[in-house]
Amino acid sequence: MDVRGTVAEGFEPVRDAFVRNFEVLGDRGAAVAVYRDGRKVVDLWGGTRDADGTEPWTEDTAQIVRSATKGVAAAVPLLLHQRGLLDLDAPVGSYWPEFKAGGKERILVRDLLAHRAGIPALDRGLTPAEAADGVSGPRAVAAQRPFWEPGTGHGYHAQTYSWLLSELVLRVTGRTLGSVLAEDIAEPLGVDFWIGLPEAEAEAGRVGRVAPVDPPESAGMLRTRPRRNVSEAYADPGSLTRRAFAAIDPLPDENAPAYRAAELPASNGIGTARALARFYGATIGVVEDGARIFTPATTGLAAREHSSGPDRVLVVNTRFGAGYMLHGPASPLLSPASFGHPGRGGSLAFADPEAGIGFGYVTNALAKSVTADPRAQALVRALRSAL
Repeated sequence: MDVRGTVAEGFEPVRDAFVRNFEVLGDRGAAVAVYRDGRKVVDLWGGTRDADGTEPWTEDTAQIVRSATKGVAAAVPLLLHQRGLLDLDAPVGSYWPEFKAGGKERILVRDLLAHRAGIPALDRGLTPAEAADGVSGPRAVAAQRPFWEPGTGHGYHAQTYSWLLSELVLRVTGRTLGSVLAEDIAEPLGVDFWIGLPEAEAEAGRVGRVAPVDPPESAGMLRTRPRRNVSEAYADPGSLTRRAFAAIDPLPDENAPAYRAAELPASNGIGTARALARFYGATIGVVEDGARIFTPATTGLAAREHSSGPDRVLVVNTRFGAGYMLHGPASPLLSPASFGHPGRGGSLAFADPEAGIGFGYVTNALAKSVTADPRAQALVRALRSAL
């Protein structure tokens, strides 16, 4: 495998693990980047730009990262909170009056971020066109009655997170979440990450195509099987698990230009591993040229546990901060101090304030993993060994 890029002295184990992902675990095109104490120490890429193609992955190749988008999107409401524009302890309905319908008048902004709002699914799934139109999704979640008493438990809002966050940000700022991200975070930070791919970037041809893959036989024991209750939840059309992931039905074509151009903060962010690593590095400190996103207080808010225990959607124990998944058995990160978000199928990005780490991994080979992909975990273990 022709892996390109740079690795600082002492971080060679990450390169070794990255190569092994191609040789043993079935990666086709991928990139990994790491910032430590604001300085880039790993920046690697390899394979093909398209999961089913032959053109090489280049230094600036970007990919859709699915739910790893959520961690980047969460920075927008937290930044608004940091600026005094959004109160996390205020009812969502105080900003978005229509949201009060169906017994949701007491749901707090903090509940939305921590997956405690009780609306991970819809009574009727939206078509891909409806999901992307900017109107149907917010209208549907505003009308939806909660599936449990809000604030009394948590469950992963796999798709509805898009419309909850996007409409809240629109009501507070008059701007879309994607535009706030672009203008207030991505551009000042100098990172290539978009929620709503601009036409110019789409025409530039730097975004690769993703495709589902099965792990090769060489993966051996790493072809793990989920617990029976988890498998049954995903297989049962009536389960909250299945309904949460089917809030967009049928599933959209993630390579379609219209899908990439839409703003879906739960699932369709597009960017580079380098952008994710730099972004997370800037959530915990100053990176290279002096850029920073969060104050120490906001960093603490992101990493502070808001939800923990049985997840009513994922059917495993999960932990969430204010918009971020936290380290735990279902989603191992670098250490208990870490906060970030995996993407179903492989991508992973996180920060670790104690170790000073910003990490990003993106892939075009979408496996069946939900929160703990073997390729991403191999890279995290290698990084841990290098520290």
